[in-house]
Amino acid sequence: MSKPFSAGASAALLLLLAACGGKSQQPGFDPNAPAAVGYVTLRTEPVTLTSELSGRTSAFLVSEVRPQVSGVIKARLFQEGSNVRAGQPLYQIDPATYAASLASAKAGLAQAQAAHATAKLKADRYKELVAINAISKQDNDDAQATAQQAAANVQAQRAAVDQASINLGYTKVFAPISGRIGKSSVTPGALVTASQATALATVQDLDKIYVDVTQSSADLLKLRRDMASGQIGAANSAQVTLILEDGSTYPIPGTLAFSDITVDPGTGSVGLRAIFPNPKGDLLPGMYVKARISKGVAATGMLVPLPAVSRNAKGQATVFVVGAGDKAEQRVIGVGQTIGDKWLVTDGLKPGDKVIVEGLQKVHPGGALKPAPLAATR
Repeated sequence: MSKPFSAGASAALLLLLAACGGKSQQPGFDPNAPAAVGYVTLRTEPVTLTSELSGRTSAFLVSEVRPQVSGVIKARLFQEGSNVRAGQPLYQIDPATYAASLASAKAGLAQAQAAHATAKLKADRYKELVAINAISKQDNDDAQATAQQAAANVQAQRAAVDQASINLGYTKVFAPISGRIGKSSVTPGALVTASQATALATVQDLDKIYVDVTQSSADLLKLRRDMASGQIGAANSAQVTLILEDGSTYPIPGTLAFSDITVDPGTGSVGLRAIFPNPKGDLLPGMYVKARISKGVAATGMLVPLPAVSRNAKGQATVFVVGAGDKAEQRVIGVGQTIGDKWLVTDGLKPGDKVIVEGLQKVHPGGALKPAPLAATR
């Protein structure tokens, strides 16, 4: 059997309850007093609408270096990872067999030229003799045909010399474009073949960089409808801002180069390409980036600070405004995208509304307010 409370314990409990009750009724506290809040007055202003689209960087120009003749690499004439200029020699293929082919072609040309000279002299003599009926017309025709064949052979041998000279020139592999060259896939002593599948090296022009992103076709259609209806106007500039992988902003703006005219049936998106100057080589091909692209300008946009917007149980965006008689009024609003530290309001508010930004923890629907305007709205 438990022992009954003593008189001293009962008194202590009563004192504790009294102390707790007295704490909720502190002197000067009035739960019905107006809540002091700060508000901003909405106004319309031109707002530039943007989209942040993810994408990858790619080189402005890319050229894979391949041999155009077969042979053994004698020397590599560049340093891997360095900058090369167009026309700079990169590899030397053993030229011995091609030099011999050129010499042989030149000898064949000399023989053809000598044969042509003899045939032409004979044809000229026969032309004079047939005029006085000293030889038959058949002999003259044969002499003329032989001379023409000899002339054609000279042309063929000259073409062979040109081809042999070109092949000899191809034994030195030159840089097709200026840019930064990567690693070499071959070393001296390696056998290479003409037009092989594996590139000897790759040169990339990084003075400019492409950024390829995609935008959904649905967003593109909505943008065009909004422009057609006059809700937004065309963007003032085609500039594009680049957000790097670490969250920093690339200091040099780019421009939108083109928008694809075909929708990808697999993703329902349209490709966009922007181009950025890259004077310091900070941007490298293959980097993951985000491009902030201007979509247009909402001439009568309204912006509400982010802290003023909350979500109700249904997930709807809501704000409190200073209503009639300085009473708190809750509004369900429509919001579009964020512009810096503000929401773009699409529905539920009008110019002149006083949206509460500060002191929201003390505000409830219909509650009395003691409003004061905030010093700045931007």
